[in-house]
Formats: sequence, structure tokens, C-alpha cells
Amino acid sequence: MTFVSRLKALAKKSTATLAAVATAATISVVGAGTASAAGHRDWLRPDATGTCDWDGVQFWVQRCDVWSPANGRNITVQIQPSQRGGNAALYLLDGARAPETYNAWAVDARAMEKFVNNNITLVMPVGGAGTFYTDWAGPQGFLGGPTPKWETFLTQELPAYLQAHFGVNPNNNSIGGLSMGATAAMNLAANHPAKFRQVLSYSGYLTTAVPGAFAIMGLVMWDVAQLNVNNMYGSIMSPRRAELDPYTNLEGLRGKDVYVSAASGIWGPAEIGQPIQGLMVGSALEASANASTRYWEPKARAMGLNVTSNYPLIGIHNWPQWDYQLAITHDRILDVMNAW
Repeated sequence: MTFVSRLKALAKKSTATLAAVATAATISVVGAGTASAAGHRDWLRPDATGTCDWDGVQFWVQRCDVWSPANGRNITVQIQPSQRGGNAALYLLDGARAPETYNAWAVDARAMEKFVNNNITLVMPVGGAGTFYTDWAGPQGFLGGPTPKWETFLTQELPAYLQAHFGVNPNNNSIGGLSMGATAAMNLAANHPAKFRQVLSYSGYLTTAVPGAFAIMGLVMWDVAQLNVNNMYGSIMSPRRAELDPYTNLEGLRGKDVYVSAASGIWGPAEIGQPIQGLMVGSALEASANASTRYWEPKARAMGLNVTSNYPLIGIHNWPQWDYQLAITHDRILDVMNAW
């Protein structure tokens, strides 16, 4: 470590210590209207750069840089420790336009407020726009670039970090996501059945290998992050297209609690006053997710999977819909994970 890097690390540790003192002094403000902070929550964990930081979203969320050997870089994760040291976790995956600075579940659905009084660790990875949170076969861009290895990070590297520093059992997890993140959550749960006891798909695309889906995915991925869809699978004819399609990737979901939802695409009170162009796009995306999920569900039931579905009559592809879904599945998550 160079002299300059040592100074940077020391500065971060000093900042983190001051933040911890300030948080402890103002904990009644941070957790206003909630139970007092438990000892499991009120100290900063170590991370790849020294120490995690208190996140601006508050409610004891820590911002941790987790080293990923598979990706060759640190990946930021927003983490709210369980209230009383419980060993269950809820992973929440973002959509196709996942920001590089925060997980939208923390900002747009205030997930940490919903679970602030519960004994479950919230795990909200930051970034991954357009990647479907899988291990890519090649570089993400048409002209090269890094090769994303999100599946390895989420199922091997991050669980090891969470076990070491937050007391999370690597095999005691629930996973949910919206849109792209919902598709990914279903695949991750199916591909790693020992790690996830529950999976929740909010407005997911669960039949990605049907005619036309590949072309649409390619356009979306290029639009959001200039990604090459062929490099995610390996080629247009790669068998990974079927392996990463929730419609054909069902066997690993046996014995799990599975929740799927998608609204009709019809505008409701939450859409009043919104720009018409955004509403049109939101309607089309949600109607597509609805059709995809409804097509997936009969096959899942025929296989004997434990599926609960919810198809609201009103709602489009936006945060009012996903905030609502997280709220109504809150108790379900805690019941399955025994994390009240």
C-alpha cells in the first residue's frame, strides 16, 4: 500500500468513526418512530476499503464496498443489519436502469423503513444496469469492456462477506426483484436452490426465450447501458438462452415459497399528472410483464411448485406498483424467513 493510499484509508476510517459517534448521538432521529437501535445495528462493519459508511438513507443502513475477485473490483452494497442479530437476509435486486450510486429499493420504495423493526438483514446491491445479474459469457460492450460476473458475486462472494460481518446464514435467504431484477431473482433462486428459501418476482419477464423476446432484450440493454445481449449468453444460438429463461428454469424452485405479480398496465390514481410518454411506456412494459407471468404460472403449478400470484387490476411499470408489492408481501417474507 502506498503512502497516499494509506492516508486515504486513514481518512475514511476517521470519517466513519465520526459518523458512528454522530449516529449514536442522534439515533432517536435516525430511527424516528421505531424501536431503539439494537447493538447489532449501531456499529460499522469492515469492508474492502477499511470500514463501511453510514448511508444517507438512514435507518441504520450501511454502505459497504465488497471486493469481488470475479469482477476484479469493489461492488457497493447497501445493507441494513437485522434488528436483533437474526441470520436471515432479504436480497432486493434493481431494474434494468439500476443507478450506479444507490439501489432504487432504498430510495424509491424506502425498503429499510418497512423492515426497520424486523429481524432480517436487507441486502441491496448497487449497479448492474442491464446485466440481468448473471455471469456473462463475454465483455459487456460491442467493442469490449469488462465481463460481468454478477451471479458469482451474489451467490458466493457476497454471502461469504455477509456471514463474516453481518451474521447472515448463506443458506437462509429470500430474494426479490423488479422487472429485470425479478427475472434474475427467479433464475438465481432456481440455479442455487440451497441458498434461497423464497423468491419474489415483481413485474418480471418470466418467458424470455419466446419469439421476439431476444430482440427486445437486446434493444433495451443497448438503450440502458449500451450492452451487447449476445455476449450475455455467448451467442444468439447459445443454450444459455434457455438456461436463463425462468419458463424453462423451474426445477430448482421446488419446495420454495414463490410469489409472482404484475399489474394490468392500466393507469390509476398514482399516474395522474405524469408525462404521457412515460405512462405509455410504463403501460406497455407492465402489460408485457403481466402476459409473461401469466404464461409462466400454469406451467409452474403443473409442476407442483408453491406459487402465489397477484395481478392488480390497475397499475403500470413504476415505483408506486413495486412499493405496493413490497408492502403487501412484507409479512409473507417475515413469516417464511421466521424473521419477525
